[in-house]
Amino acid sequence: MLPVVAITLAALLATLGCSVAGVGTPAAVAHIALAIGILPLIMAAMIHFVPVLTRSGEAPAVIRRLPLIAQAAGGLLVVTLFGSLPYATVALAAAVDGLVAAFLFGWIVDRARRALGPAHPGWRWYAAALALLLLALAAAAGMALDGARWPLWRLIHLHLNLLGLIGLAALGTLPLLLPTALNRPDPGVALWLRRAWWPALAAVVLIAFGSAAAPWLAAASGGLLALFVATLPYRWLRQYGRACLADGAALKLLLASFGLLFCLLLAPLHADGQGGRRLLAVWAMLFLLPLVSGALSQLLPVWRWPGAGLPVRDKLRASLKSGARVRAALFVGGGGLMLAGFDAAGLACTALALLDFVLRIAKGMRLPRSTR
Repeated sequence: MLPVVAITLAALLATLGCSVAGVGTPAAVAHIALAIGILPLIMAAMIHFVPVLTRSGEAPAVIRRLPLIAQAAGGLLVVTLFGSLPYATVALAAAVDGLVAAFLFGWIVDRARRALGPAHPGWRWYAAALALLLLALAAAAGMALDGARWPLWRLIHLHLNLLGLIGLAALGTLPLLLPTALNRPDPGVALWLRRAWWPALAAVVLIAFGSAAAPWLAAASGGLLALFVATLPYRWLRQYGRACLADGAALKLLLASFGLLFCLLLAPLHADGQGGRRLLAVWAMLFLLPLVSGALSQLLPVWRWPGAGLPVRDKLRASLKSGARVRAALFVGGGGLMLAGFDAAGLACTALALLDFVLRIAKGMRLPRSTR
């Protein structure tokens, strides 16, 4: 998983660099982060969690290589969007991503069917996220083949990716990851995941297709999804209180839940045009980047040094969590500045927070395994 993480972080930094320099179209720049960075990282997280959720063995090597294949397809897509390859290459990149997603979907379902006892309901969120990714890729084909309705297909593709793939995968992971970061149980997490899955999936589908055909339906469905998202920080703060604010990883995961909620509530006011593009940047600063940095603070030490009871892993985790309050403030400040129209200042705040986190990772990865 380590090469996937390295490429993801490089892609996020490259996205900020291109945004500051004004290089590339908005679609090309966004796909650096999403297609090269976030999609493969989500797949890596799924491959990590599914064996736990299904009480099965480690994923085979062929499954562990899928995120790297997705990153290669993402690179092909970005090069095409920057104009270096014929536009038809987009279809090839989408086909590769589709095959990867379908293969991973089949593996997850198979693991759930063969689980020792009932599988944890978290696996359903990952399966749903991949299913909506496949629909998003089909919508991308619609963009290429049905130029007359290109804007409608684009809206469907955008929402199925941002709220379907990323949103559902995040909502399936956050309830598992935050209690793990605090090393405290959440007895009600399985029940929440079981009850919220169908309504959240339906809400995302209605948002995606409503955004293209019935904006009122998208707005109403966004409100429904916001209600489910709001229950997460409410439950965490009620159960764990100030512990959520004291732990660096938990703080950023909590911020990510509030960021997603804020963007869902704000979306009807910025549905298209420049407002929609600005909201996408705010979504990345308030939700996506806190989510990625919070999740990696918890997962990266495990990926770097597998096994139980390794002091070096705790040392790396403590290093990645330190400075989290400052980074969280920079993410919030960047999102606020971007929303207010101060794009350069917002990007600078965000870049500073991300660069600090990357440097901490680079330093921590050099720790010797024998550190005590």
